Amino acid sequence: MDIQNAQYYIEKLGLTPHPEGGFFKSTYESTHLITNLAGVKEGKERKLYTSIYFLLRSEDISHLHRLKSDELWYYHGGSSLTVHVIDENGEYQELKLGLNLDKGEIPQVLVPKNTIFGSSVMEKDTFSLVGCMVAPGFDFEDFELFSQKELMVEYPEHEKVIRKMAISVE
Repeated sequence: MDIQNAQYYIEKLGLTPHPEGGFFKSTYESTHLITNLAGVKEGKERKLYTSIYFLLRSEDISHLHRLKSDELWYYHGGSSLTVHVIDENGEYQELKLGLNLDKGEIPQVLVPKNTIFGSSVMEKDTFSLVGCMVAPGFDFEDFELFSQKELMVEYPEHEKVIRKMAISVE
């Protein structure tokens, strides 16, 4: 058993490729439903919350995307994870998810709804295993994945992170 190997967790937890990058598995879904949420079609139901495992290797990028719900990230293991955030005011910041508090890492990070964000593992040849809970619950209808071209129009001042973290589409 090689617990330092990303493939070990991918296989043991049954993770599959995620459209934004990395690997995931849905773990929990609320049985409670809510309706009439701001930004969601009237009458459309959403689960109260959903939760996943998410694994990102050093060579992977969780590309910049946006949700219509808050997302809480919980550190589980491996290397620390950097969550790259462009908030609704266009401000960029890096949130460090991990356990080295002396280096500014924290074990739990909130990404507010309508925030553009993605993540990366900074340490080479490693991975990060985290949990993500979305409330109201995740629905692909509320998921927007961004290209470099789209984001450069709106946020040219963040070119470096956009070129690294957004999908390149010609």
